[in-house]
Amino acid sequence: MARVVRFGISMDQELLVRFDRRIARKGYDNRSEAIRDLVRADLVAEEWEQAEGEVVAIISLVYDHHLRHLARRLTGFQHTHYQTILSSLHVHLDENNCLEVLVVRGLEPDIRVLAERLIATKGIKHGRLTLTTTGKRLS
Repeated sequence: MARVVRFGISMDQELLVRFDRRIARKGYDNRSEAIRDLVRADLVAEEWEQAEGEVVAIISLVYDHHLRHLARRLTGFQHTHYQTILSSLHVHLDENNCLEVLVVRGLEPDIRVLAERLIATKGIKHGRLTLTTTGKRLS
């Protein structure tokens, strides 16, 4: 494990109060853990911006499964992109709505285009691209 270094942070008192409320809601034990997670998230975003090789991400989609041919279009899209889509999870949220979660890996521009196309598919109620990393450069 890497050596831990202590450092101080100065901020406006109201900002600190809001931050403390947020980390309490999220269940952090202390500010240090919350700040480490914020730093890691920022480093992952930077890693994506500078990505030259493969990246990893999650694409989540919520849709009404009653919409004509939508599920079939999504499945066909996944078969077309089988080399990029590593895994998918399908969850029935209620009698009308489904959640599809796709784990994807590939070049950054290709992943963004894939996510944008899926999210823009007619009938998708909500979609999100969540960037992540292999963690090789984060300690």
